[in-house]
Amino acid sequence: MLRFIRLAVMALAVLSIPPAHALFGDDEARKAILDLRKQVQDMEKRVQDMQGKGVDLGGRMERLEGAQRGSLEIANQLDALRQDIAKLRGQVDQVANELGNAQKRNKDFYTDIDARLKKLEPSSVSVDGRPAMVDRSEQAAFDAAIGQFRSSDFRGAAVSLQSFIGRYPASAYAAAAYYWLGNSQYQLKDYKGAILSQQTVVDKYGDSTRAPDALLNIAASQIELNDRRSARATLQRIIKDYPDTEAAKLAKERLPATATR
Repeated sequence: MLRFIRLAVMALAVLSIPPAHALFGDDEARKAILDLRKQVQDMEKRVQDMQGKGVDLGGRMERLEGAQRGSLEIANQLDALRQDIAKLRGQVDQVANELGNAQKRNKDFYTDIDARLKKLEPSSVSVDGRPAMVDRSEQAAFDAAIGQFRSSDFRGAAVSLQSFIGRYPASAYAAAAYYWLGNSQYQLKDYKGAILSQQTVVDKYGDSTRAPDALLNIAASQIELNDRRSARATLQRIIKDYPDTEAAKLAKERLPATATR
């Protein structure tokens, strides 16, 4: 390109020079040629400058296009990463939710197991003023039977207490169970049965605080059976064996009623 421009300028310059002998002398012709050469050189330099700038602009354009393509790739990669992160967050939330549900199920399970074990574990109670260990089911059965007696369901109480004695013969409530069984039988006018139940309290649990009261109830049943002699002997036993009890005081008060005529 540069060579073509150079040739074109020189050709124009030669064609534009008039015959030396017509207008100029040799010196003037030489000067004109030198001026034209300088103009050609200036034009060549300008063309070279323009070509250099064109190359530089092209490089910059290529760099810009490359940077743009790189930015687009980075943007696409970032978008893909955002999508992956969103999926991972969703998975994390799901796992966290499942973990929370599993922990709740485990907690409920162990709470239920603990509650069941507590029902089976003996508990410390005071029976007739003495500490004792009883099963929860044992205590519940005894309390239910006593509840029947207090609500005047004497027949139901008698059945429940007999069942309790059969299930828990070595229970700390055994003396109390026989005592209340005897009371239930007395209310049902089963005086012989009442005497047998209360006598069990005296014979098997003589150190029980219920023993003097059991004797007092035996005496009451004997009076109902019109066995005043036996009733008097029972009341005298209370006064002798348990002198400092409330039962002994009551025995003294009832003793005159047992006098035989």
